[in-house]
Amino acid sequence: MTRDLRRFARQTNARLAVGGLILLFVVGDGLIYLFYGRSAAIFGFLCLIVGLLPLVLIWLVLWLVEAITKRANQD
Repeated sequence: MTRDLRRFARQTNARLAVGGLILLFVVGDGLIYLFYGRSAAIFGFLCLIVGLLPLVLIWLVLWLVEAITKRANQD
């Protein structure tokens, strides 16, 4: 039985990222809602989205560069 450790590492990193985002949004925004109310929680949610936008854009650019280099190296 062979193990694909790179696939396992990719899966683990993806699960950690999704879990962290869920924790950030549910717990963080939930606490804002609990202490400050609905309108503050909505604004906090919008701030979280805007704050994550640069990270998502960087991830997309890196993914695109990886796809281009993989396609170029197939020759």
